[in-house]
Amino acid sequence: MAKLTIADLKKIKDKVHSETSLREGGQRAKVTVHMGTCGVAAGARTVMDSLMSEIAEAGVADVIVTTSGCAGMCSKEPMVTVEMIGKEPIVYGQMDANKMRQVFKRHILQGEVQSMFAMARG
Repeated sequence: MAKLTIADLKKIKDKVHSETSLREGGQRAKVTVHMGTCGVAAGARTVMDSLMSEIAEAGVADVIVTTSGCAGMCSKEPMVTVEMIGKEPIVYGQMDANKMRQVFKRHILQGEVQSMFAMARG
């Protein structure tokens, strides 16, 4: 197997970025479930399962779901970041399956930020 060059890595990065970035006329939202060790231990898998179930039930095809590692605030895990086109990202903390369902139905589908769960904006 040939060694990857810096140029190869840049091409891979650019391709992934173009596939997961929000653009006008493209995806409605991008949801990142933070699944570092602390997030998984706090229940991030249940949050992810709840999100995927809601997406399937609603028949939504324009929401990107991604995962990330630790966000650095272990005491606030599980955490979820919701990005909508033209809006600042919202970070939700101490999520569970029920909170994720509410965030999906109200924030992602209706555009109504769920302030009671929000930790940070931007």
